[in-house]
Amino acid sequence: MQQTSTSVGVPKIAIVTDSTSDLDTEMLQEFGIEILPLHVVYHDREYLDRVNIEPDEVYKNMDIEVPTTSLPSPAEIANLFSRLREEMVTHVLSMHISSGLSGTYETVCQVAREYKEMVFEVLDSKSLSMGLGFPVLEAAHELRRSMDFQRVINAAKTVSQQTKMYFVLSTLEYLKRGGRIGYVSGTLGELLNIKPIITVNNEGKYITYAKVRGRDQSLKKLFDILSENTQDARYNVAIVHGGAEQEARKLWQKARQLPNIVELLFNQISPVMGVHTGPGLVGIIISPVLTPQS
Repeated sequence: MQQTSTSVGVPKIAIVTDSTSDLDTEMLQEFGIEILPLHVVYHDREYLDRVNIEPDEVYKNMDIEVPTTSLPSPAEIANLFSRLREEMVTHVLSMHISSGLSGTYETVCQVAREYKEMVFEVLDSKSLSMGLGFPVLEAAHELRRSMDFQRVINAAKTVSQQTKMYFVLSTLEYLKRGGRIGYVSGTLGELLNIKPIITVNNEGKYITYAKVRGRDQSLKKLFDILSENTQDARYNVAIVHGGAEQEARKLWQKARQLPNIVELLFNQISPVMGVHTGPGLVGIIISPVLTPQS
């Protein structure tokens, strides 16, 4: 969704994303990226994702209560956009978690339409975690290089379209409970200890990429996928986990031996995503290193 404006002169550009992008605080501060937190909701309290709740807090309380999640409110989005307007921002790239998994993208689009004096490009990443984070980072790098809004948009789109993500879970229970199961099926498979390798399709919904038997084999398969998908060019890679740091760290150590990985990150997924996956997620995100636009 793009909204045009009659603004003239040198643009002042802001980049916005949401808390499911899994960008760490240092990256956000370095590039001045703005964050819209999603919400973690318990029956008697509510938290802002990554602001006043950490992933481990979600996991350790799941035996007591599995929370729900909600997207940023229109008022919260409007507060951010109004502040950017006051700071004389003229152009905003706002990129968000897959619309197949959250209503965040649609809500941001609706609010952006009210700011007719600013130019907005709101993008649906069709992904999440660093599948969203890597395109946002590339946009931030391009903004430093060129200060050209269209180039910033193009960089985000190109990386988003070429970034792949794969992950395994300890159980599908939480995806089912939260209504995020998508096209992944596995009730019988779970009884047989079949572990699906999950990815996202072009609708931004979860699908089964492969099936393997047992946890150890599923983690080995993740490494095989990583190795196969980083042979032909240079890539940035993130190893992510949700309450499975030791297993993910072992995968990260193995990934360090692969020759074509330029940047290898290690992240824990946001509390909001942890609500829907439960403890035990290990994932890989593979993103191409772009040649800067000439």
